[in-house]
Amino acid sequence: MTQSPIALPEGMQITGKIQPGYEQILTPEALALVARLTRAFEPRRQELLAVRVERAKRLDAGERPDFLPETAHIRDGDWKIAPIPKALECRRVEITGPVERKMVINAFNSGADSYMTDFEDSNTPNWDNQLTGQINMFDAVRKTISLEQNGKSYKLNDTIATLVVRPRGWHLDEKHVLVDGKRISGGIFDFALFMFHNAKEQLARGAGPYFYLPKMESHLEARLWNDIFVMTQTELGLPQGTIKATVLIETILAAFEMDEILYELKEHSSGLNAGRWDYIFSCIKKFKLDKDFCLADRAKVTMTAPFMRAYALLLLKTCHKRGAPAIGGMAALIPIKNDPEKNDVAMGGVRNDKARDATDGYDGGWVAHPGLVELAMGEFTKVLGDKPNQIDKQRPDIDVKAADLLNFQPEAPITEAGLRYNINVGIHYLGSWLAGNGCVPIHNLMEDAATAEISRSQVWQWIRSSKGVLEDGRKVTAEMVRAMIPEELAKVQRDAPGGDGPTYVRAGQIFEEMSTSASFAEFLTLPLYEEI
Repeated sequence: MTQSPIALPEGMQITGKIQPGYEQILTPEALALVARLTRAFEPRRQELLAVRVERAKRLDAGERPDFLPETAHIRDGDWKIAPIPKALECRRVEITGPVERKMVINAFNSGADSYMTDFEDSNTPNWDNQLTGQINMFDAVRKTISLEQNGKSYKLNDTIATLVVRPRGWHLDEKHVLVDGKRISGGIFDFALFMFHNAKEQLARGAGPYFYLPKMESHLEARLWNDIFVMTQTELGLPQGTIKATVLIETILAAFEMDEILYELKEHSSGLNAGRWDYIFSCIKKFKLDKDFCLADRAKVTMTAPFMRAYALLLLKTCHKRGAPAIGGMAALIPIKNDPEKNDVAMGGVRNDKARDATDGYDGGWVAHPGLVELAMGEFTKVLGDKPNQIDKQRPDIDVKAADLLNFQPEAPITEAGLRYNINVGIHYLGSWLAGNGCVPIHNLMEDAATAEISRSQVWQWIRSSKGVLEDGRKVTAEMVRAMIPEELAKVQRDAPGGDGPTYVRAGQIFEEMSTSASFAEFLTLPLYEEI
């Protein structure tokens, strides 16, 4: 039974509490669109998720990914995506963050070209966050969003960043909404509500409905999104091609299908993004049972590691060949206000990261904090001058083979400090996520679900890899990890804001289960979601 007097389409149930204001988003017409899209596409989502499971089994058995022979004609073909709209031509710096009201306003006002508002990895997807996020988007698109908090007033500047929305990935359900007795896709829910309420308003204001699509593992998953776009545009009376979407290449399998993904979304594409943190996690996850697979301390696995360099260059070459923007990954470093020396080192890291991307030919890159926008913008401006992008910079010199994408170095060092860091970050992030905050500054980095995934998956894999050996010769074991967890939990409880709350104790338990259990949880957010 619904807990609200709002009218629901036939066959739909809402179990989440309808707070005041939610009715402006959960209108009968908007929910009818959610129901129609769900009935049309949920079977395919389930089929594609089943394909993921089967593919994972083959990788666990020793198969190695390669470029698809059956789509060679697409990779070899001479085609380009549809033209990019004016509002997306210049994306030198994109800022990202969750859909919390103050963060939304600050991100729009940050001076970045684009703002990716996130219903996914930097957001705990509890019912209230998803619905208040939709309200925040509704107000932001109309430039009426404001906030009075702690004696301060927040409102939008006259000039703001272009909005790009990231709905949830295919693996995530929206458990509070049932259609015909079954949970619906979180991504379809996020996308449909945003489209219904805001697409026409955005077009009237000179922009359009623009999206980031996360976690895809194949071009068939991109085809599903494209078919959803086509149907939604028809349902809403919008011209085909109105929606534009940038795909995050953040799985090792998607890296082998970048041309094909762009091709599937050809009329709706706005390029690809190098989603570096999830990409590292994907590599660990996909080869988790390979005793010879091993990556060094998380801090050592940078964009200059061979497999990451190959991935970044292939993405750049692929995008520009197809007339598509290539957007670089996240600089997770944040300003360190109380230590000028450490801050100089951190800012130097951001500067080097953006300078490398810009020199390679990337059209822009991500930052996680408003304090980094100017620095990142400066590095791209040095290379681009007054050009909005450098899509005309073709890179035929780049020749990336399958073996390059699978050259997983460095394997060492693995240190006790690195192991403890992973445990500490994992517990801290999980505790914050359970408390409702999915975007957390930890040890001078902005952590979201992707970075936390690296921490917990590395620990799981180090325990099992024959190369999971500390610098001092000790093998990483479940017993070693279990002994360190209470010690790191105590540090988190001391250092984290609200660290003495009950969610952090539970986070320690969850981290232990996830890092030492016999089976590997596909995504940490899946079991966590059942707890909120």
